[in-house]
Amino acid sequence: MSRMVPAAPPYPASIEDALAKIVPPGVEPLVLFRVLARDERLFSRFFGGSLLDRGQLSLREREIVILRVCANNRSEYEWGVHVTFFAERAGLSPEQVSATLDPDSAHAAWSPRDQLLLRLCDELQQGTTVSDPLWAELSAQWSDEARLELLMLVGFYRLVSTLTNTLQLPLEAYAARFTA
Repeated sequence: MSRMVPAAPPYPASIEDALAKIVPPGVEPLVLFRVLARDERLFSRFFGGSLLDRGQLSLREREIVILRVCANNRSEYEWGVHVTFFAERAGLSPEQVSATLDPDSAHAAWSPRDQLLLRLCDELQQGTTVSDPLWAELSAQWSDEARLELLMLVGFYRLVSTLTNTLQLPLEAYAARFTA
C-alpha cells in the first residue's frame, strides 16, 4: 500500500497538458505521476528536471545508467517501468537488463564503454564524487556536456528511487520485475 494517495482526475490544466504529452489517451498515468500531481508546483519541477529527451547521450547510454541507478537503489518500481518501456528500444538484451542488477560492472554482457557507465553509477552510489582515474576514463569517451548529463541523470534517478521506495508505490502491473 502506498504511503500517499495518488491524485485523481480531473487534474489542473498544466498537469493534464503535461500528461497528454507522455501518456497515450485512455491509459492511466503512472502511479508516480499521479502522486506528484497532488502538488502542481512539485509536479512541474519534477517534469522540468526530466532527462528523457534527446540530449548528449544515446538512448542506450541513458537507459544503462537509469537501470543501474534504480538497481543500486533497489527501486523495482522505476527499474521495471524503464525495462518495459525502453530496454528493447535501447538495444539492451535480456542478459544486459539482468546484468544491471549484478554488482559486477565487469560482467561479460558489457562492453568496456558500458562498464564505464556502470562504474560511474556504482561510485556515485558510494558517495558524491567520482575518482580521478574514472573521471579521466569518462573524459576520454564523453564530452564535458555529456558528462554533466551523466551526473544529472544519476542524481535525478536517485531522487526517483527515493520517491518510489519511500512512498512504497505499488509496482505497475505491466512492468518488469527484478530477477532472482
